[in-house]
Amino acid sequence: MRRLALLLLLSACPKLVPAAGDDAAVLAFSKPGGAPVTRTLAELKARVPQETWTAFDPYYQRPKTWHALPLDAVLKDAFPGEDLTAVDFVLTASDGYTVPISGARLLGGGASLAFADADGAWQPIGPKAAWPGPWYLVWKGAAQQDLTTHPRPWALARISIERFEDVFPRVVPPAGDARVQRGFQLFRAHCFQCHAINRQGGTVGPELNVPKSVTEYRDEAFLKAWIRNPFTYRVSVMPPSPQLSEDDLDALLEYLRAMATVKVPVGAPAGH
Repeated sequence: MRRLALLLLLSACPKLVPAAGDDAAVLAFSKPGGAPVTRTLAELKARVPQETWTAFDPYYQRPKTWHALPLDAVLKDAFPGEDLTAVDFVLTASDGYTVPISGARLLGGGASLAFADADGAWQPIGPKAAWPGPWYLVWKGAAQQDLTTHPRPWALARISIERFEDVFPRVVPPAGDARVQRGFQLFRAHCFQCHAINRQGGTVGPELNVPKSVTEYRDEAFLKAWIRNPFTYRVSVMPPSPQLSEDDLDALLEYLRAMATVKVPVGAPAGH
């Protein structure tokens, strides 16, 4: 009876996945004008050479050893004939976390899709102790540990070739103001993964523009302090941003104020 209870517990707990990975796990790929493609782990193992390597992981704050597939080989298999360094990608996790990233960055070396933890079962990750499988984007290089420049989405569900402005048009600010445009680029790099503008973007954090822009009910000093270090106010899943200068924060707020002038209706459908 005790053995049966243990087996039931193991089957119900998503964190206790065998180190070999789940061969039935599916990853989706898509591009404009093309038919969506899906690959199971078993299919990718047959098409792409596997690798096992150890590197420091900034989420776990220690070296980790992964069974993984080189991302460049995975993308070349999924998108044959594409000039992958010349396009933009959107990485989407199962919880709605959304990462836009250039093909030049993804194909620049060091990126892999971890499909199993070589130390055993997947270990919880992040402030919410989430299950990182079945796909976790990891980077090998010692210089690739900055989560801003080299994001590491876990529970990855889809990799898409997308032009950012085409996929998320409601996030793009009005043209003309160079400072607003700079703030837009900062928002893309540091905030978009978790936050939406006009109901387009990440869903981990709150929508920042509708029905009210965050700049309409929080003052500038508070917003700057919050962005620099939200833990000053409360426990948060939002990471501190000490790398942003005062000028960066000014530009970011200019972007948010500009977007407050181009809101979509509250009932507008959510974006990507």
